[in-house]
Amino acid sequence: MVSKTIERVWRDEWGRLLALLVGQFRRLDLAEDALADAFEAAARTWPRDGIPANPPAWLLTAARRRAVDRLRAEAVAARKEPLLVVDARTQEEAQRAMADPGDQPGALADERLRLVFLCAHPALAPEAAAALTLRLVMGVSTADLARLFLVAEPTMAARLTRARKKLAVAGVAFALPTPERLAERIDVVATVAYLAFTAGYAPGSGPDVVRAELAGEAIRLTRLLRQLLQGYAVQPPSAATQSAPLLDALLALMLLQHSRREARVDDAGRLVLLPDQDRGRWKRGEIADALGLLAGLPDDPAVLGRRATEVRLQALIAAEHAVALRAGDTDWRRIADRYAALDRLTASPVVRLNRAVAVAEADGPEAGLALLDGLDEVMPTSHRVSTVRAELLVRAGRAEEAAAAYERAIGLCTNEAEHAHLRGRREALGREPGRP
Repeated sequence: MVSKTIERVWRDEWGRLLALLVGQFRRLDLAEDALADAFEAAARTWPRDGIPANPPAWLLTAARRRAVDRLRAEAVAARKEPLLVVDARTQEEAQRAMADPGDQPGALADERLRLVFLCAHPALAPEAAAALTLRLVMGVSTADLARLFLVAEPTMAARLTRARKKLAVAGVAFALPTPERLAERIDVVATVAYLAFTAGYAPGSGPDVVRAELAGEAIRLTRLLRQLLQGYAVQPPSAATQSAPLLDALLALMLLQHSRREARVDDAGRLVLLPDQDRGRWKRGEIADALGLLAGLPDDPAVLGRRATEVRLQALIAAEHAVALRAGDTDWRRIADRYAALDRLTASPVVRLNRAVAVAEADGPEAGLALLDGLDEVMPTSHRVSTVRAELLVRAGRAEEAAAAYERAIGLCTNEAEHAHLRGRREALGREPGRP
């Protein structure tokens, strides 16, 4: 009972409590250590004394006391002032810190926004920003982050430490962006959130095909940002509202892709391709929420902006799959047209790869194969180009060429489940692997 309560409070309240502490003490290291100490104290004392009536308030009070104690110890250790002066000053700091500016909803929202923007600062690489944001804003543990990002725990701990140090060295302030920079910074946060999301559905080496927990945390971050911005007063008001379409489109895209999580892998852990998925396992409530968000977005790129237009197109493509009750009902012509518009906007090789699949469905495999020309040179380490080529060659009746493409894909693939899937597809051709 106690351990479950602590886990729930950690998950639900960590970011809020940390934001309050950083807002009061203006030191990320101090706030994070103090809050971690408070949770450790809760794990020791709550089983003995019982769970307090208001666990977050208990933790906040405990963390503040520990922060003040550390400030006092640091000041005394510095020996820069007489002990009595230090004591007087730290007592004043303690009294000021124990006053709770976060009791006011507006103040709390601003503090949480400050924490989000601090973690997703442009001074950090996107991967580091994604990990730090999930750790500090969402309360994801270092061990869980290591598992979700497919690295060893010491590696993730070092990555987080480097990110914190870089923010400190760069002198990044715990402050909200100026109104004229707000939209730009929200775009960075959105990129960080989507990076974390795609990591959940783009597995690297190892056995897992889907890491839905990471994708779920990214969705939770996006929802939080939308919620916080709704209560953020800024002049001019358009500075915040301009970012609303991007976040709505991003959330819609995430929900549509995430809704298929239970159908992506079978009971044996094998990859299940989209046409073969049991659509009865898709989360229809999440699909409905996503479609509602898309319905509220304008379709004029001049109104949406480039980034929001890009994400909206991706979401509209995912929506075409979501509304098709059977794979055979999918409107591939419309999807191909969406991908063509997205290709013109982004010139992304990944988009062209996906466009090739859609065109093959709409116009035949040879049309799709034509769009793959040159992608091997642009994406030399990716197995997905060879995988798509192999599938289209099979459909075109070119079995020998398909076998060679499967061999190349197998050689490049590092994920165990995907590797097994490719071997199965290769073996289904009824030919032994070629010999050099």
